[in-house]
Amino acid sequence: MIDLEREIEAEFRNRPPVHEPHPVNFAPPRVGAPTPSMPDYVEHREGATEIGKLTAEAIVREYEAAAKDIEAMGAELIERVKQCEAMTRDALAVTQEMKETAMRYREEAKRIFVQIEDCSQMTAEVRKTCTELKERIGAPATA
Repeated sequence: MIDLEREIEAEFRNRPPVHEPHPVNFAPPRVGAPTPSMPDYVEHREGATEIGKLTAEAIVREYEAAAKDIEAMGAELIERVKQCEAMTRDALAVTQEMKETAMRYREEAKRIFVQIEDCSQMTAEVRKTCTELKERIGAPATA
């Protein structure tokens, strides 16, 4: 970091002083976006050079921008968690419906099972009655 400061200071020393007259073909500076203020968790220390201050400000702004991006990712993650929670609630509701449907199928299976057995038993009784009647009809008559 100290080498970087020295390089920047050397570059500024090699530039012409600011109080020299500007060349004739100089265009007036454009009005740009205002420089964002420094985050409130840092402040310049007494004795810091102007180059050091500018460099520190630029670096802290980059870190702050990255921190805000990280926070934005956190907000996005929370949104995805909310979506997952909604999907979980929906899945639980559907699962409950599936359990109820399965229960109705079992009840219907039991009803049909009993009905078939009743029909089978009734058919067996009818056959038995028919066999008994047949035997009576076919038996020789006794006077």
